[in-house]
Amino acid sequence: MRFFLDINPPTATAQERSARIVGGRPIFYDPAPLKKAKSLLIAHLGTHRPATPMNGALELRTTWLFPMGKSHKSGEWRVTRPDTDNLQKMLKNCMTKCGYRKDDAQAVREIVEKQWAAEPGIHIEIKRLSSPKIGKCNSEEYRDPTAAAALRNCM
Repeated sequence: MRFFLDINPPTATAQERSARIVGGRPIFYDPAPLKKAKSLLIAHLGTHRPATPMNGALELRTTWLFPMGKSHKSGEWRVTRPDTDNLQKMLKNCMTKCGYRKDDAQAVREIVEKQWAAEPGIHIEIKRLSSPKIGKCNSEEYRDPTAAAALRNCM
């Protein structure tokens, strides 16, 4: 499944959640910018949701394309905040809420990029993964000599 969200990606992230003490207990809440960001994502994700939640191990590839200003070129890496892990956390929570899958934990592989772009938006691709095979390299053919030595003890 692959689609594009034609929006200005939100810069508010799940890390911005706040708390206040009421009656001696912490009450957690989403500040207005975070609520707005979640609502935007949920509204746009809802139009692409699968008929039934995806099951099993999933790969999530995401490219966050932020509107470029005068000092950036389209395709240039965005090396400023927000961090990719914080962006992904909110996106995954919204995808689960929309019914893409049962649990965020199903995303066993993630590839995330953020760039400046003339046409802002979010590219999203979700793939079901087959069972991994234990070997001397991972499914991307990356070889790690330390891992290979450890795997010899597993085989």
